[in-house]
Amino acid sequence: MGCGSCGTGTPNGCKSNGGCSTGGCNRLNVHDWLINLPFSDPESNCKIVEITFKQGSRKEFYRNTTQQYFDKGDYVTVEGVGGYDVGEVSCTGELVRIQMKKKGVDEFSPEIKKILRRSTERDIETFHISKSREMNILARSRAIARDLNLQMKLSEIEIQADGKKGTFFYTADDRVDFREMIKLFAGDFKLKVEMRQIGIRQEAAKVGGIGSCGRELCCSTWLNDFKSVNTTAARYQNLSINQTKLSGQCGRLKCCLNFELDTYLDALQQFPDYADTLDTIMGTAQLIKKDIFKNLMWYILPNNNKHYPLTIQRVKEIKRLNQAGTRVDELQAVEVISGKAKDVEPAFVDVVGQISLKSLERNDKRRRDQERGNDRRNDSRGPQQGGQGNQTRDPQQNRGPQQNRGPQQGSGNQNRGPQQNRGPQQQNRGPQQGPGNQNRGPQQNRGPQQQRQQGPRPPQGNQNPPPVKPENE
Repeated sequence: MGCGSCGTGTPNGCKSNGGCSTGGCNRLNVHDWLINLPFSDPESNCKIVEITFKQGSRKEFYRNTTQQYFDKGDYVTVEGVGGYDVGEVSCTGELVRIQMKKKGVDEFSPEIKKILRRSTERDIETFHISKSREMNILARSRAIARDLNLQMKLSEIEIQADGKKGTFFYTADDRVDFREMIKLFAGDFKLKVEMRQIGIRQEAAKVGGIGSCGRELCCSTWLNDFKSVNTTAARYQNLSINQTKLSGQCGRLKCCLNFELDTYLDALQQFPDYADTLDTIMGTAQLIKKDIFKNLMWYILPNNNKHYPLTIQRVKEIKRLNQAGTRVDELQAVEVISGKAKDVEPAFVDVVGQISLKSLERNDKRRRDQERGNDRRNDSRGPQQGGQGNQTRDPQQNRGPQQNRGPQQGSGNQNRGPQQNRGPQQQNRGPQQGPGNQNRGPQQNRGPQQQRQQGPRPPQGNQNPPPVKPENE
């Protein structure tokens, strides 16, 4: 398939500027499905190689006299007009014989040019320099043709790799006298000029593009020969004669109209000939359409807009009766069922009084009661073991610092042992937000406590602490 970005030197794919082994950057590619098949007689292998030029725009056959093996995508130097040219190998082996037979080329013809050598770096460098001149020369040549008032359109130019010859492709409706233009081309461009006229379809194949089907044009990808297309092919396929829809990008009828024409012609052989009219008592029925897929023939009666689809057997029977001089009473049209299911409109249903909301109200009430019970349990929950436990504790104001306090075991101050040698507690103690001091009231202006009786302090946070014996006993 052609790559439109290869002309800029920056393709989006393999980044090899069209030199990849897959040949994906060329047009009119052929997959070599015989390349891996072994042959019993190597001497009988095809010595002809198919070479492509200008990304598949032109293909020619060359004889391989170097006895070298070339892979697809290799650049080779071949004979040119007064010099040499550089092309890319597109097909080798036995498949070339099939292509030559298809195009009517004799394998042993002496007119077939030869492959000189595998392209060197110097050949490829000269080749790129010559190709870089094509766009400027094409723009200048169009300006010269416009100044000379020639009714022609220059579509493409191809310069030989050594820069000695240039081929100009043009389209024109009538004969064009371009002798003066050739003199100007030869003087300005310093090369041998060859003018080659092509058709509108060939021009579209060289330019390329995307068709109405969403794919690349067939003439740019695989179509080699351009057969004539007329509106008769559209009539056989029951297509509406709309020039806008039937025309391609070249302005001519689409080549794809011929692709399925043979299939339609085979299907039309089952339909009876000379069945354009049928004689009935109600009048003469006229044929308006043939449905090839359903094998039906549609007729219409005079002074009646109704269409009557008839089977092929019924039409043949009526035609036989008409030839015997008998007119049928009715056509006996068949019922055509559309393959697309019709959308059924929903009917209106009165649901007043059929749906009860008591179940919904009962569920809503049960949910509110459950949430209310969870809130009560959270409010009456006791101290949390192992937590900090200072969530509902009142602050203790003006408490002084506590010195020489005994060890505190665990958070929450549960099961605390005796505290010895507790120092005096100064006045104005600040609030203590330690663990385990829940629901303690404010203690204000407590006096100093010196030489407090040593004894176990009941653990706070337990309502029924166990009795502890003093150490003096």
